[in-house]
Amino acid sequence: MLNVSKLSASYGAIQAVRAIDLSVKVGQFAVLLGANGAGKSTTLRSIAGLHRPVAGSVRLGEREISSLPLHKVVGAGLAFVPEGRMVVAPLTVEENLELSRFSGRNRDNGLIDHVYELFPRLKERRGQRAGLLSGGEQQMLAIGRALMAKPQMLVLDEPSMGLAPSIVDLVFQAIVRLHKEGQSILLVEQNAAIALSVCDYGYVMRRGQIVVEGTPEKLKESPEVLEAYMS
Repeated sequence: MLNVSKLSASYGAIQAVRAIDLSVKVGQFAVLLGANGAGKSTTLRSIAGLHRPVAGSVRLGEREISSLPLHKVVGAGLAFVPEGRMVVAPLTVEENLELSRFSGRNRDNGLIDHVYELFPRLKERRGQRAGLLSGGEQQMLAIGRALMAKPQMLVLDEPSMGLAPSIVDLVFQAIVRLHKEGQSILLVEQNAAIALSVCDYGYVMRRGQIVVEGTPEKLKESPEVLEAYMS
């Protein structure tokens, strides 16, 4: 379980996140919605160890991880797929996956087969340099790299950004399958319609604070969501 309590974080000189609480239960698929600048990415980066919170607690299971650097957060069981993908461009698809496997907490040789099963296109391009992949293929690879750590919690920041609708469908089919297999997921996503169609629970941020939370059915009827996404 991921438990975020009274988390505050700054982006430069601006306090971007103000004492928020959120949690993701084991096996749950939670989504964090909000307009640009609401504090969503700062929240994820603070959870993942890329950004040190100003105050508050981030716990994964029984372990406090808010003060840990990224590589130790990964070792604790949380994998983060940031906006922008961040694959290692000169390495091949398979080299990217192998690198993540050996830097993660699990050396299971079967993990790479699971990634290729989720994303057959990556298997077809296993020998191709990551920098030559399309944007959608790089997003698949970024998710695959995160899975090679066999995380307890998978955190994704805007996986649909800049992708063609057909590729978005493929990416979300894989994410939904991971959830059905028991993977715990926290997702930031601008496409609220897609996010609310697949998640179990959701939060909406505005100006660094959580303003509403609940089931997808509740959020679809929320004035904040209706005004921002459904009009």
